[in-house]
Amino acid sequence: MSDLQANVLETQDGFHVEGYEKVEYDFAFVDGVFNISNPQLASCYLPWGRVLAVTDKNVHSLYGHRMQAYFGHYGLDVKIHQTRIGEKAKTIDTFLGICDAITEFGILRKEPVLVVGGGLLTDVAGFACAAYRRNTNFIRVPTTLIGLIDASVSIKVAVNYGGYKNRLGAYHAPTHTFLDFGFLRTLATAQVRNGFAELIKISSCAHLHVFGLLDEFCEQLILTKFGQTDGALVEVRRAADVITRQGIHKMLELETPNLHEIGLDRVIAYGHTWSPLHELVPEPPLRHGHAISVDMAYSATLALQRGLLTADDHRRLLDMFSRAGLTIDHDQFDDQILDKGTDAILKTRNGLLRLAVPSPLGSCVFVNEVSKQELREALKVHKRICASYPRAGAGIDAYVDASDTGYTDAEADVAGRLEDGNRGNFAEVLLNGCGPSDSPIVNGHAQKAVSRA
Repeated sequence: MSDLQANVLETQDGFHVEGYEKVEYDFAFVDGVFNISNPQLASCYLPWGRVLAVTDKNVHSLYGHRMQAYFGHYGLDVKIHQTRIGEKAKTIDTFLGICDAITEFGILRKEPVLVVGGGLLTDVAGFACAAYRRNTNFIRVPTTLIGLIDASVSIKVAVNYGGYKNRLGAYHAPTHTFLDFGFLRTLATAQVRNGFAELIKISSCAHLHVFGLLDEFCEQLILTKFGQTDGALVEVRRAADVITRQGIHKMLELETPNLHEIGLDRVIAYGHTWSPLHELVPEPPLRHGHAISVDMAYSATLALQRGLLTADDHRRLLDMFSRAGLTIDHDQFDDQILDKGTDAILKTRNGLLRLAVPSPLGSCVFVNEVSKQELREALKVHKRICASYPRAGAGIDAYVDASDTGYTDAEADVAGRLEDGNRGNFAEVLLNGCGPSDSPIVNGHAQKAVSRA
C-alpha cells in the first residue's frame, strides 16, 4: 500500500510538482495460513464480507477445498478464479482473464484481491491488480519456494512479452504477504530445486553465513523440502528456518531502498543478465532457477578469469549448483545468446552491463567494461570446466512440465509420478558425486572419489 504527499509550485514557465510516495507492506510468517485457528488472513477480509481469490488450477486442486472451508468458517463468501500459469502462460491473455474475473466480481476500489500461488501467478495477478483502475489492492500467499523467498519480496509484477521475461510490468506493492512454508510439503521436488537457485543467488553475493548453511545441508534441504517432510532431522529444520528467514531479510534490505529500480546496480540481479533471454529459448523453456544458475555459473567463471573470484570460491560455487541438481551449462547458451542477451540488457540497464558477480563469496562487485571477445573466451573456458561435472553441467528436471507450463492440469497421479521420479533422479545425483568428477565431496558430507567418465 502506498501514500503520496506532493506539492505544486508555480514557476516562471508554469508549474513544478514534487511528490514523495510512502510505500508500506507487511510480511507475516504463518504455519497453516488456511487453518481455521489462524485468523490473520480472514481478518483482512472481514470488513468486506467476501473474498475474490485468484489461484492456478494446480494449487486449487490441492488447496481449493481448504480455502473454501477456511473462509466459510469466518462467514466469508469466496469466489475462486482458476487460471493456467507457467512461463508459456505468463502472458497478456492470462492477465486479461484475471482482469475479467475482477470485473465480474465487482471489486470495490479499496477491496483487496487474494492471490494464492507461485511466483509466476503472483507476478501476473499482481500486474492485473496494478493495472485495474490503475491501482487495486491485493494480498499475496505464495505457495512455492521461489515465490516465498524471491518473488514475494519485491513489488515488481509483470508478464512476458516478445520472447523476453517480464518485459511488460509495473511496481505495485501488496498490502500483506503471508509466508507459510508448509506449502512446500506438497511442492514437487523439481520446484524446490528451482527455488534453491535463488537462495544461492542472494547468499553468494550478500550473505556468507546463509551460503555456508546451503553448502552444509544442500542435499538434505532439497530431499526434505526445507525440513517440511516427515522425518526431517531437527538440524535440517533449524538450518532451513535460518536460511529462509535471513535470506528473505537480506533480500528486503537490498530491495527496500530501491523498490522502483531507480538505481540500476542491483546485487539481486546476479544471474539475471543473459537468463531473461535464454530461459525462453528452449522448447519447453528452462525453469527459472536453472536459467539463472547457468547465468550465475558463467558469470562466476568470467569473474574467475578476471581475478575477481578465487579458484576455490569458484569451484565451491559450481559444486553447490551441481549438488543441487541445477544447470550450470546448456547447449543453447552460446555466442549468439551472449551477443543478443548483452544487447538487450544494455538497454534495460541504461547502456552499462552492470554485471553482478560474487567477489569474494558473500560480497558483490559490478563489471561494466567487457568486450564480446572476452565474453566468448570466458564461455569457452566455462564449457570446458562444466564438461568435467556430473551430467556435463546439465541439470535435473531443468525444463518446465505439466506442473508449471500452464498447458495441463495437474492430476494426483501425475503429481505422484513426478515425486517418485524426482526422488529417483536426485538419488542418482548423490550416487554420482557432487563436484567435478575428479574430486571428492569436501563439504562435510560422505566423501567419495569418482573416476572420470
